[in-house]
Amino acid sequence: MASATAPTSLSLLKTTVSSSSASRSRAAVLPFSYSGLRSSSSSGLRSLAFSAADPLTIRSLSSSSSSRAKSHRGLVVSAVKKSVGDLSAADLKGKKVFVRADLNVPLDDNQNITDDTRIRAAIPTIKHLMQNGAKVILSSHLGRPKGVTPKFSLAPLVPRLSELLGIEVVKAEDCIGPEVEKAVAALPEGGVLLLENVRFYKEEEKEEEKNDPEFAKKLASLADVYVNDAFGTAHRAHASTEGVAKFVKPAVAGFLMQKELDYLDGAVSNPKKPFAAIVGGSKVSSKIGVIESLLEKVDVLLLGGGMIFTFYKAQGKAVGSSLVEVDKLELATTLFEKAKSKGVSLLLPTDVVIADKFAADANSKVVPASEIPDGWMGLDIGPDSIKTFSEALDTTKTVIWNGPMGVFEMDKFAVGTEAIAKKLAELSGKGVTTIIGGGDSVAAVEKVGLADKMSHISTGGGASLELLEGKPLPGVLALDEA
Repeated sequence: MASATAPTSLSLLKTTVSSSSASRSRAAVLPFSYSGLRSSSSSGLRSLAFSAADPLTIRSLSSSSSSRAKSHRGLVVSAVKKSVGDLSAADLKGKKVFVRADLNVPLDDNQNITDDTRIRAAIPTIKHLMQNGAKVILSSHLGRPKGVTPKFSLAPLVPRLSELLGIEVVKAEDCIGPEVEKAVAALPEGGVLLLENVRFYKEEEKEEEKNDPEFAKKLASLADVYVNDAFGTAHRAHASTEGVAKFVKPAVAGFLMQKELDYLDGAVSNPKKPFAAIVGGSKVSSKIGVIESLLEKVDVLLLGGGMIFTFYKAQGKAVGSSLVEVDKLELATTLFEKAKSKGVSLLLPTDVVIADKFAADANSKVVPASEIPDGWMGLDIGPDSIKTFSEALDTTKTVIWNGPMGVFEMDKFAVGTEAIAKKLAELSGKGVTTIIGGGDSVAAVEKVGLADKMSHISTGGGASLELLEGKPLPGVLALDEA
């Protein structure tokens, strides 16, 4: 995992994918397609591999957008949104720009940043605005505070932000009110003001994840332009992620949001074939929507993680004391049938690593998937499964991965997950588009030091899942159409 002293280079995208694939129009196959977000730099978004500290890179992103096309297929709507790259220098110079970023980074007990990935991911948009003479008002949440909670203050982020941006970032003590308004008024062109945690106000996410429009108006009153670069919270209709866009125009996507949508929607909606998905994790219930959505698009679906034992149980196999969702057995059978009817090759592991307890020091052994004895539980996929999965992936041109193959936090049961990560890194080097769809898969790839080998690493957890499920994201829908 990255640390507070990690290098400033941010290489979430590889250069092996052709620019032509980035620039072509895509027919939407999700309920809402955001694939129109795109920069018109000569190499296209799919060939970005930028340094967070490189001003030349940011300038290359600022060119006006290429022509975009809306596609309609029956009731499917392609919602093409504006990007910060569409705004000219004249649109930005001297303007107060409210940037909603996702700076929700982990902190240790001493308030030191333990992984600065999200901060580094926000830098290109901020630098672009600075270099175009904007006055940047930076907003984010941190954790889930209940009211004003000192340990969730954004103050610990100021030194790292200042270091990466090459200026002294000013920190406000609040996110609304007279003192904040004074701080905004004092901002010079190219300056950055970091507001305090927006979740210190319950109005940010009032009433079942919705927001208070009066609070959104107060945030909006600070700015002339709104930029949403917080993909990780785009699935929430909060005041700073959705509400503000109703009161500030233009309201556009930042470069990070742009990349996320280009990959998670664009590449998945119109992938290079054959297209494979790898879905893992502990429970079928948490991935139902993703699996059902992907079955409409993929050629191959590989399943791993704790969820596989529900599928085994549905087939009448002995699963010992492995995790099983009894209420999802019928669903597992239905998913098998759906895969067959769609012509999708659905592969389950043929062997598993089992343990006599859920612990790092457990006794373990490899057994066929159909021969798990009583009192033992499956905690990873086995070597034969790794070989079979790897061979299946060798035929692909696009792969998306969401969820680990086993309990990768324990080294003994991390072999399957790490093998998949290494296989995807190998495929990336051969020109295959590899997308790591957020959550534990990202942590697993980072654990083995292969994050920079993938085509795209998503910064979103829930947002990634919901987009893959085909759900519209409120934070995106609120932005201006191109």
